[in-house]
Amino acid sequence: MAGAAPGAAPAARLMGAVFVGVRHHSPACARLVAATIEEQQPAYVLIEGPADFNERIDELLLGHELPVALFSYSDEHASWSPFCDYSPEWVAITEARRCGAEVRFIDLPAWHEAFRDVSNRYADAELRYAEVVERLCGEFAVDNVDVLWDHLFECEAEPKGMDEYFDLLRGTATADDGDSAREEYMASWVRAAVKDAGDRPVVVVTGGFHTPALKAKLDGGPEDVTGWPEVPERDRGASYLVPYSHARLDAFTGYQSGMPSPGYYQQVWETGAQRAADWLVESVATRLRRRQQPVSTADLIAAHTQAGALARLRGHENLARTDVLDGLTSALISEDLTQPPPWTRRGTLQPGAHPALVEMIAALRGDRVGRLHPSTPAPPLVNAVQELLRAHGLDQEGKIALDLTDAEALERSRILHRLRVLRIPGFERTSGPSEGAQPQLDEQWTLRPTDDRLAALIEAAENGATLEEAAGVALERRSRNAPLRHLAGILFDAVLCGISSVSGRVKESIDEGVRETGDLAALGQVLSGVLGLWRHDRVFGGRKDPLLGAVIDAGTARVLWLVEGLHGGPAPADPHRLKAMAATRDAVVHAKSALSLDVVDVTGVATRVSDDAQAPPDLRGAALGLAWSLGTQPDVRKVRGIEALGDWLAGLFAVAREEVLASPDLVGVLDELVSAMTEDEFLVALPALRLAFSYFPPRERETIAATVLSHRGVEGSARGVTRLNADPMVVAEAMAVEQRVEKLLVKGGLA
Repeated sequence: MAGAAPGAAPAARLMGAVFVGVRHHSPACARLVAATIEEQQPAYVLIEGPADFNERIDELLLGHELPVALFSYSDEHASWSPFCDYSPEWVAITEARRCGAEVRFIDLPAWHEAFRDVSNRYADAELRYAEVVERLCGEFAVDNVDVLWDHLFECEAEPKGMDEYFDLLRGTATADDGDSAREEYMASWVRAAVKDAGDRPVVVVTGGFHTPALKAKLDGGPEDVTGWPEVPERDRGASYLVPYSHARLDAFTGYQSGMPSPGYYQQVWETGAQRAADWLVESVATRLRRRQQPVSTADLIAAHTQAGALARLRGHENLARTDVLDGLTSALISEDLTQPPPWTRRGTLQPGAHPALVEMIAALRGDRVGRLHPSTPAPPLVNAVQELLRAHGLDQEGKIALDLTDAEALERSRILHRLRVLRIPGFERTSGPSEGAQPQLDEQWTLRPTDDRLAALIEAAENGATLEEAAGVALERRSRNAPLRHLAGILFDAVLCGISSVSGRVKESIDEGVRETGDLAALGQVLSGVLGLWRHDRVFGGRKDPLLGAVIDAGTARVLWLVEGLHGGPAPADPHRLKAMAATRDAVVHAKSALSLDVVDVTGVATRVSDDAQAPPDLRGAALGLAWSLGTQPDVRKVRGIEALGDWLAGLFAVAREEVLASPDLVGVLDELVSAMTEDEFLVALPALRLAFSYFPPRERETIAATVLSHRGVEGSARGVTRLNADPMVVAEAMAVEQRVEKLLVKGGLA
């Protein structure tokens, strides 16, 4: 343990118990806990932690490199209890063992109903019960609870008034049902320990929010104690230690609990506040210089000087974290900031943050990654995956290519996809079959070892003991209550993983949803995805799957029914409903055997919609494209009477791109229409025209340009026409500016 111990530890007892309220992940509280245990030499040290892990507490002391976390899961919930070197709970465990005291976790298990909305056991209660914190922050003129805590306790060599702080915090807050259940359970452990300890003291280490309530429960005198409290049992689930990291602990990256900036507070714990301040300034300077940002010696001197001056003005005995940060900000940043510094609001950095802020947050965070002792028990999934990787040659580093028509390569692909679905890091697919795309029979993957793979595997074990089971459960959970537009992607993942049980249930959900939905965009997403599976028959065996065929049939009919009743006049082109129209075309072309509709029926609907003046322009164009792609030759002369031409073209091009390329007559008519536009008309139509032509890849745009040049009788390079150096929108804006200037000159008689 580093740093000076604070002054008097709380020696007053209540029924033989000495209570130490703490803020989680606080060096000041960790030192207070150590000093109290040293002074009291207790029989028991009771700690806020999961009581179901008591029989395995020795696993915490195997010799891990911190930070680590205790991960617990059940059917419905998962939770973490993280420990770093300066966590008061960790110090309580190690100091208790050093002085020969018995250690007990006394809180409810993480899977208990009391933790339903809590993913981190050590989430500070003052963030949930914020009224008094806001009042205190106003009283002391600080930005948030982190700055308040530093101001009151963390920068003091001998902090005082911590009990009063927690009493005040709890005095105005009413605990919710979860906290009340936890406190009643912890109190029962305290009573049992006091009775068993006899004349020796019992030290109780809990979050400061809970400490006043525990004292109150014991203040009424002794109760009948028949033994140690029973530990609730669960039907399914387990608890394991996992490696953790400073990045996962950091409040600035979204961590749910206490002290932010774990790298900085690690230095405070190891070397003290003054040296930690020096370390932070040096770390930020080093990081900025690596980014080629100028940082002079004078800047560093100014940062040190201003930090010291701020500390004195704020009445800090030692430099606080915000003293150093504000000093660095003043010395290194001369321009106005586009966003407030994260330490003033406990938020994450937004894109575009000043480089100095980025490096300050990175330095504060630290880069320590925990490692478990080799003897630490692990769930079956960890060994199962490691064996699979070895057996299939996937434990290497580098790039691999897989031919999906080969049985062995297909099995390797399924292993990798199962790992991807479980979000196990180190396995990245760079190309391969994708939802709704043209069939592809090969995949490319990049494999790389990562420090956080073991933690991810342990945490994924909540889904199952084997890789196939775990991936299947993860997909099944994703599919529960998933909106229709997401089900096609889940189904595609299930097929890529080779998990037929999940894919069958998802198919049924899709079929039911397709028959009832009125969401044209969701229908397009689903129909496109299911068609992709239908067309990937050589790889996935989905050819003529009856349930997929039923989805395609119902989806196609539903799209046509919705489209024919959709009115509303001119409106911007909607890429989502255009995708539904394109998927309908593909269903008729590629899955005709699954449809109960005839091509004539589809063409009839398309023709009626394309001639319906009340239908949105993009749908009219898409409907014409659908009929055209199914063999009905359009009358290009009718194009001349189209209003909202850009939106209409977006629909046409989305569905009948190939037909347009093969029709010089249509391209010629379109060229004449666009050329006839005034500058104002062209500027209004430009966004829609850009969307329309975005459906053509660059080479096809060159083909259109060549057709236009030929139509005009102009010789030249089509590539030179399509590849401009300037953004077309910038050109259009410049044209508009020139037009306004010209009007002003005319008005002023200066033209």
